[in-house]
Amino acid sequence: MTKEQKAAREFAEKWKGHGAEKQESQLFWLELLEKVLGAQHPTDFVRFEEKVKLSNTSFIDIMVPATHTMIEQKSIGKELGEPIKQSDGTWLTPFQQAKRYAIELPYSDRPRWIVICNFRQFDIYDMQRPNDPPTRVELANLEKDWTCLRFITDVASTRVQKEMELSRAAGELVGKIYDALLPCYGAHPTDADYQDLNKLIVRLVFCFYAEDAGLFGRHDQFHDYMASYAPMHFSEGLGRLFSVLDKKQEERPRFLEPNLRAFPYVNGSLFTEELAIPPMDETVRRLILEEGCGFDWSKISPTIFGAIFESTLNPATRRQGGMHYTSIENIHKVIDPLFLDAYRAQYQAAMQNQELAVRRRKLRHLQQELGRGRYFDRITMTMMRSTARESTDFAGFSKKAEVRRELSA
Repeated sequence: MTKEQKAAREFAEKWKGHGAEKQESQLFWLELLEKVLGAQHPTDFVRFEEKVKLSNTSFIDIMVPATHTMIEQKSIGKELGEPIKQSDGTWLTPFQQAKRYAIELPYSDRPRWIVICNFRQFDIYDMQRPNDPPTRVELANLEKDWTCLRFITDVASTRVQKEMELSRAAGELVGKIYDALLPCYGAHPTDADYQDLNKLIVRLVFCFYAEDAGLFGRHDQFHDYMASYAPMHFSEGLGRLFSVLDKKQEERPRFLEPNLRAFPYVNGSLFTEELAIPPMDETVRRLILEEGCGFDWSKISPTIFGAIFESTLNPATRRQGGMHYTSIENIHKVIDPLFLDAYRAQYQAAMQNQELAVRRRKLRHLQQELGRGRYFDRITMTMMRSTARESTDFAGFSKKAEVRRELSA
């Protein structure tokens, strides 16, 4: 047993069965940071009761600015997923409460991590993936799961390092598939060939992700379907699959074979445009089936992966194919002032209304407005014309989810 595991076990035993939100939260976290997570002088970098201005002045329980971590602490009797009545009369879960605080902070101070705690459980939300379910750590299991909290004091935590390593491996694999497919287009690929190759790579990566994330119904569904095609018919099999993925069940041929009908409809026009898919040899087939399908794509961070994938290709290749990755930070520089800030203000104004019927009417209006919106910046439009030539509705997905939850309450 390591000294950290021993410290985690002793900490869990000490705090088992008790914890009052106001009286004990600071002591609880200072001990956790110092004795378990190894922070020296934790009071030097932890802020308690940080002010945030809503309709009235509220307080964030704990902020760790150095690691962009926000902690919302509740007493031991509170369930982390249940709404709690706020001072303005609204009902929010602790996570919704923390997100409301985060929205009001300067952009550079907004948290990467939000931790919700009730002295016996820690729910960890990664705001790079705000719609993902939280990672839950039980106090009783802290001895073996303490590393899940190490990001609070160490930006190079095991979790982030693992994401980086996996994403780097995925980027290298995609680059390898790209390099193997490029000669299939002939000795002198045209601009149209490069564009088709880029779209083919995107579709393949989607299928890899969808299979491991459970979107295709069962594991290995994509692999098993494609494995039924010999190299000389492999590209034909991909073309048939892409066509089926773009059609709703009722629009598909009546006598479509069951292994194809089992695939779900994928909206968003990703598979709408016809591609020139070149013949592939056994080497490419094996690379897709063994290495592409054999990799665990479910644990990849899309944010890290995008940048690493771009870096696997030389600049000339990226320019030739019109490939570009934009970081989340730069995306927000465009979309926040363009529409998200206004939606956030509209959402906050609705939530502050204490009359339930009025609040729901305002939220319903906002929900409809979100559903109608389509937004592009001009740079993105230019790049997309040269690559996917598709439109994407991406307005305020996380805000839509919040509105839906409030309306269903």
